[in-house]
Amino acid sequence: MLDSDARLSLLELKCRRPVEHLLAGEYHSVFRGQGIEFEDVRPYQPGDDVRAMDWKVTARTGEPHIKRFIEQREQVLYLLVDVSASMIDSQAQLKRKLVIEISALLTMAAVKNNDRVSLILFTDRIEHVVAPGKGRTHALRIMDALLNYQPQATGTAFESVLRQFGQMARKHSVVFVLSDFMADDYLEELQALAGRHDLNAVNVLAPQERLTDCKELVKMRDVETGESRFVDLQNAADRKQFHQQKLRENMLQSGIGLMEVAVEEDCVSALAGYFRARLRHVADEIGG
Repeated sequence: MLDSDARLSLLELKCRRPVEHLLAGEYHSVFRGQGIEFEDVRPYQPGDDVRAMDWKVTARTGEPHIKRFIEQREQVLYLLVDVSASMIDSQAQLKRKLVIEISALLTMAAVKNNDRVSLILFTDRIEHVVAPGKGRTHALRIMDALLNYQPQATGTAFESVLRQFGQMARKHSVVFVLSDFMADDYLEELQALAGRHDLNAVNVLAPQERLTDCKELVKMRDVETGESRFVDLQNAADRKQFHQQKLRENMLQSGIGLMEVAVEEDCVSALAGYFRARLRHVADEIGG
């Protein structure tokens, strides 16, 4: 069995090539910096926009000068990762493995883009925070937390966690919430965050249930509450399908980007597809 350092090195190696050859460029195109910032002044030239005139420098020097601005590139990527029991204790930890890889890919793409990255692990509370930072060492710190952190709680409470995050992140940022969204208290707080941030939800889907045609009751244990009860698998599958459809509708109506990815899928292809879909959506809005 690989030790912690070996697992970390393997994760970085696995993510490096797709980030360098595909995802970094896609990320840069989708998540541009917000606004512009002042750089310097220069002498006015015929054709310059007079609205950019720096009247103080013009008055002081006796010659017309204009302000020069550059795009404000640096921004913060926040990764809000659900580490409740339904994510951690899933079959063979497939959900956690998927989330770790997606988060690592996003982290490395953002770092390559010179953005700062922050990781927030949550259950029914905020469990662990890696403050915003940049560079390879910082990226490895985030990936190490993803690989090795053991949560203290098992449940999920989106409402309180998202409200607390909203108080932490005041400045416009890129936010990814990665979860299986097996709760119903996420919508109002996500809508509030979407008004201030570029918000993206990653819905992690479990493997297709193998026994959905079974008509018998099966005793199952809820990994988050620890309670055992009898479940009609057919009805459970129907409820899950309804829940997923409602999630899609809520995200669409709220203007929140939704990426659905199953544990069997390739993370790189899923992320690249999501980035391309976002670019097409922006192009359609401009064209429309």
